[in-house]
Amino acid sequence: MQKLHLALAAVLAAGTSLSANATNWLKLQGTEAAGSTDRFKLWGFIQPEYDYTSNSKLPAGPWNGQKAVFNQIGPDLNSSSTFNLRRARLGVRGANFPLDGKTNYFLLFEGGDNGVTKFTDGGSAVAMTDASVTLNYIPHARIRVGQFKYPGEEEGLQAIHVFNYINFTSVTDQLLLERFFDGDGSNTQDENEPVAFGAFRDIGIQVFDWFNWLGMEHTYAAMLGNGSGIDREDNNNEKDYYLYWASEKVFGDSKGARREGWKFLGWYEKGQRSLEFVNGVAGKQDFDRKRYGVGTTFRKGKWRAAAEYIWADGMVLNGTDGGAVPGSRNNADTATASFNISPDGKADGYYLDMGYRVIPRLELDLRYDYLDRVKNQDPNEREFNTWTVGAQWWFNKKTRALVNYEIRDAKAPNFSSSAPPNQILDEVDNRISVQLLAIF
Repeated sequence: MQKLHLALAAVLAAGTSLSANATNWLKLQGTEAAGSTDRFKLWGFIQPEYDYTSNSKLPAGPWNGQKAVFNQIGPDLNSSSTFNLRRARLGVRGANFPLDGKTNYFLLFEGGDNGVTKFTDGGSAVAMTDASVTLNYIPHARIRVGQFKYPGEEEGLQAIHVFNYINFTSVTDQLLLERFFDGDGSNTQDENEPVAFGAFRDIGIQVFDWFNWLGMEHTYAAMLGNGSGIDREDNNNEKDYYLYWASEKVFGDSKGARREGWKFLGWYEKGQRSLEFVNGVAGKQDFDRKRYGVGTTFRKGKWRAAAEYIWADGMVLNGTDGGAVPGSRNNADTATASFNISPDGKADGYYLDMGYRVIPRLELDLRYDYLDRVKNQDPNEREFNTWTVGAQWWFNKKTRALVNYEIRDAKAPNFSSSAPPNQILDEVDNRISVQLLAIF
């Protein structure tokens, strides 16, 4: 483990050829091409997929013999082997006054089965993920207003339809893909299901731009948002703020979502979250939530890769009771398993990712990610290690198949190997995922 930490530090410091899409996502998602007169551009994509685990059951604890939450497939957590329409998105974008050329808009809807549709407005068949307008009137200070991806970690900020894997890393999924709760999970009779979903997005206002200096493209962003998830008003009158900087050496004249280049980035976000039930006591309490990270990305020729380190302070996901599926009653019928969150928890982690295009239609991928969760509380600390072996096959420029095999391992480092927490975590299954992606 120490060697992996040192390897990551070397990548971030020296910038070896590890990274992902060296792309300016703020430019691609927030603006239209210079001189564009397209008022209405319809686009979208669909992602049908299949996921499988061995469905190992809980071997110990109050829910012994029942389903393990980590071996079920989200978002419903009902099955370990299922076909699913992961995402089905339809959007429109363009310059809403072409003669002026100074304003543009972005609108996107989700119809798939995922956290966006399950946890938005109590669950809906279709949910709006993005709706924004960008004003390009002030030199070096473009203004974007509405609901959109906040400037932050590369894995969350990049466009999902060019993502090189099916599932997010553990560190991204648990620390940054935010679920919003009304309690910390200490109510033994409530499953504490999320009341809203973040989807790496917020509602607010952002100032951003990019410029060339010393042979590199530099991008900055500062955003103020509700910090309450998508399609949800601010529930505590406290705002989140986000800061972002990236500097990239662009190779040649490549453009778009797979532009070739070498990028370094850093980001920071801070806000407050309100809970109505904490430590078994009802009553509103506010807690700070901070996230920040640094990374580097690279793409050139047949090679691509990524490395990023992430820190978290406050409002850290803390698993479920006994590893059970939320809503399940324990064997003694005295308590309901719930989602848990640690309001004062700290965590950190990273991922390393590399891909190689073997032939024009085939890319082979390898990713490692590590998460140390709630590391400041010995009884609750958990470590997650995941290797993902993947392949992508392009049928054409707009359609590809992805296959991922995840080798997953978890442990409770402050307990003996025979203690119930480690008995439970020993049953984390490997996961197979197959996805077809079609863009239009």
